[in-house]
Amino acid sequence: MDLPSLAVVLQAVLSPNPDERKAAEQSLNQIQHTPQHLVRMLQIIVDNNCDLAVRQVASIHFKNYIAKNWSPVDPDEHQKISESDKDAVRKNILPFLSQVPSLLRVQLGECLKTIIHADYPEQWPSLLEWVKENLLASNVYGALFVLRILARKYEFKSDDDRTPVYRIVDETFPLLLNIFSRLVQIGDPSLEVAELIKFICKIFWSSIYMEIPKHLFDTHVFNAWMMLFLNILERPVPLEGQPADPELRKSWGWWKVKKWTVHILNRLYTRFGDLKLKNPESRAFAQAFQKNYAGKVMECHLNLLNVIRSGGYLPDRVTNLILQYLSNSISKNSMYSLLQPRLDSLLFEIIFPLMCFNDNDQKLWDEDPHEYVRKGYDIIEDLYSPRTASMDFVSELVRKRGKENLQKFIQFIVGIFNRYDEATIEFKPYRQKDGALLAIGALCDKLKQTEPYKSELERMLVQHVFPEFNSPVGHLRAKAAWVAGQYAHINFADQNNFRKALHSVVAGMRDPELPVRVDSVFALRSFVEACRDLNEIRPILPQLLDEFFKLMNEVENEDLVFTLETIVDKFGEEMAPYALGLCHNLAAAFWRCMNTAEADEEADDPGALAAVGCLRAISTILESVSRIPQLFVQIEPTLLPIMRRMLTTDGQEVFEEVLEIVSFMTFFSPTISMDMWSLWPLMMEALSEWAIDFFPNILVPLDNYVSRGTAHFLTCKAPDYQQSLWNMISSIMTDKNLEDGDIEPAPKLIQVVFQNCKGQVDQWIEPYLRITIDRLQRTEKSYLKCLLMQVISDALYYNASLSLNILQKLGVAADVFNLWEQDKKVCCLGLTSLLALPADQLPGEALGRVFRATLDLLVAYKDQVADGDEVDSIKLQKLAAQAKSFRPDDDDFDSDDDYSDDEEMQSPLDDVDPFIYFVDTIKGMWSFF
Repeated sequence: MDLPSLAVVLQAVLSPNPDERKAAEQSLNQIQHTPQHLVRMLQIIVDNNCDLAVRQVASIHFKNYIAKNWSPVDPDEHQKISESDKDAVRKNILPFLSQVPSLLRVQLGECLKTIIHADYPEQWPSLLEWVKENLLASNVYGALFVLRILARKYEFKSDDDRTPVYRIVDETFPLLLNIFSRLVQIGDPSLEVAELIKFICKIFWSSIYMEIPKHLFDTHVFNAWMMLFLNILERPVPLEGQPADPELRKSWGWWKVKKWTVHILNRLYTRFGDLKLKNPESRAFAQAFQKNYAGKVMECHLNLLNVIRSGGYLPDRVTNLILQYLSNSISKNSMYSLLQPRLDSLLFEIIFPLMCFNDNDQKLWDEDPHEYVRKGYDIIEDLYSPRTASMDFVSELVRKRGKENLQKFIQFIVGIFNRYDEATIEFKPYRQKDGALLAIGALCDKLKQTEPYKSELERMLVQHVFPEFNSPVGHLRAKAAWVAGQYAHINFADQNNFRKALHSVVAGMRDPELPVRVDSVFALRSFVEACRDLNEIRPILPQLLDEFFKLMNEVENEDLVFTLETIVDKFGEEMAPYALGLCHNLAAAFWRCMNTAEADEEADDPGALAAVGCLRAISTILESVSRIPQLFVQIEPTLLPIMRRMLTTDGQEVFEEVLEIVSFMTFFSPTISMDMWSLWPLMMEALSEWAIDFFPNILVPLDNYVSRGTAHFLTCKAPDYQQSLWNMISSIMTDKNLEDGDIEPAPKLIQVVFQNCKGQVDQWIEPYLRITIDRLQRTEKSYLKCLLMQVISDALYYNASLSLNILQKLGVAADVFNLWEQDKKVCCLGLTSLLALPADQLPGEALGRVFRATLDLLVAYKDQVADGDEVDSIKLQKLAAQAKSFRPDDDDFDSDDDYSDDEEMQSPLDDVDPFIYFVDTIKGMWSFF
């Protein structure tokens, strides 16, 4: 298709008419694999005469096609982009990066990222030369744009994978340093200058993230870079042009430059400025950094923080990073001595005010309480929060330098408490009281173990915290609940104080303000854990659960569910009357959370985390009522839709939690219903396509199906569960690409079949033994060998004559008898079964070997049981070390690490005593004489 025709098709993609749009999209799909298609699409993207909307559609199509087809995941997949087209794209994309509008540059940048990650350096060796040439020419922006992507490819690489970055640094850093130096010297610089400096900072960051390149070990070179960074750090950000909107302001170019500079200096200090580094070269670098730069950086940081004292602006992220730097300085004597003269003003005039409730908090509380709650409990927000960094600084200060600072800080907090108590209601410093309560909560671990504060905690709570449960100010009621939760586990001399706090927290769950209700629920978890007399909670349990679910309807947060799990865990079977309602509410909450997560399409969305929490809580409930089987019948219809949907690819994020629910439902229900059997094919499909990592989790419900629904497993032919299980196990056992550790559940499942279906699956003994022997001959992991030998033992116990004939037919009987190593009980039963065979099947010499091996294993089993060690006994390890393997050079049976501490699974063999079975077998043999 020629360029004008392609432009017409792209224009039609924007049509308001759905039929035209669909036809255009189909046309694009039909021509996308034709030669030169990508090149023509690129020509439209860079054509300034073409409509911008059409160019944008072209850029998105171009990006998506390259992402999918430039470097297919499957190496055997047919290459849809020819080498000539790839060459043309690589050659023509670079010059236009700085020329196209930013809207298109973003898309081309994503394309370039895909291409560089796939092709550099092997298929695109000329890229670095292009970057160097353009750094020296007029296209500096384009060169920096590409170099940033190139450096970022190696940001998290280590060891040999980082090798290409050394050449990148050696050949481009001298050029970058010159450009950086020229940019810093420009008077009244524009935002374009800030953009270029930001690129240089990001390139530097990616290049030093994992380790310092040797190029920077040159003291003159490193000093030149540091002088420029310190220059950026010290110079004020231009006032002219700063956006008034706070959200736009923090993303403004010059504040971004400041942020990246602080980021780099923090990284150099915390990762590479550690004097404990063992490598001599690295230690020398650390010593030089500490001596020449660390103090200067701290001085600049403290000066930057000073603007907060006067009400000036500093972005939250910059403040957070600076406080991280200062926190890391507390434990270093030389740095702490530099900090000390300014410590009081830092602590009381900067850090404490950052801990207090502020205008932004109040605005968010009033206008969007849901967002206030989300930010307050979001781990990602903590990474950027000045308040969290302030709390961390105070905690580190009293932990590392408590002797000279704890008393001083507590006196300051007590002073705030006293001023608050003395002030009339209209002049009370509510926000300072909030900060003081936050400080007391943040220091709880230190105060709980330090006298004289430890013995004063209860009085402090009663006097300064509990009264705020009735505060007219919402944020103080919330903070009182949070602090009370932090101290719920202390030993209250007066249990009435514990009771009062507990009831205040429960009352807080009905507060008109959402953040108060949420903080109260979180605090309740601590009180439930600490509660010695459940009668304090038992009478109000129904109302408490009602309030709980009202809140869950409002807020999606996994911490809410943690509290519910704690309550269920604490009350156990007493939750039975509420189990059905709880599961119904949690299932409804789960679907709401999933819908929110799917709409947001963010991996770290709180809705997704809360959905996981809902399923965990359901499992906790099912476990707590496990001795009431009839409840499972009532609960099943509520949970079935979740299990059906989430055992498909839709449930990959919650697959483990769903499998646990399936395990409970198939184990504790009176019988396994036909609806529950309908989940079997879903698990098999998942296992064959994408869920091999979850094989150990899938093992548990499959075991339940076979062991608890044996009759249905054996008789049903639509679907044929026996055939389905064989197809899955044989596929996994014979897959040479799977590691030994990946297939361990497979032999366990074979054992489940042999043990539960004795005398009813004769036709499967030979196929299963064949794949077992085949895998045994090439397995390396000792624990898997043990499992495979157990399969053979179980086969012998299932039917000794049949199994021995199969082993002889396969020509491995003699070798197998040299391998009796592991699960002592199963092997004892298998070997003992052989003793009862007729003489023509087990000749005298073989009988003697089997008899001696059986006695040795019985002794080993006795010793093991006596030692109380069901995983591995010293006696058996000695026997195993002497055992021969199919592979003469196999000596890997030397580590406890090979053994898995698997969950005990019930088996028909649990009730069989190997000693009694041995004696009965010998008596049976004697009866023939």
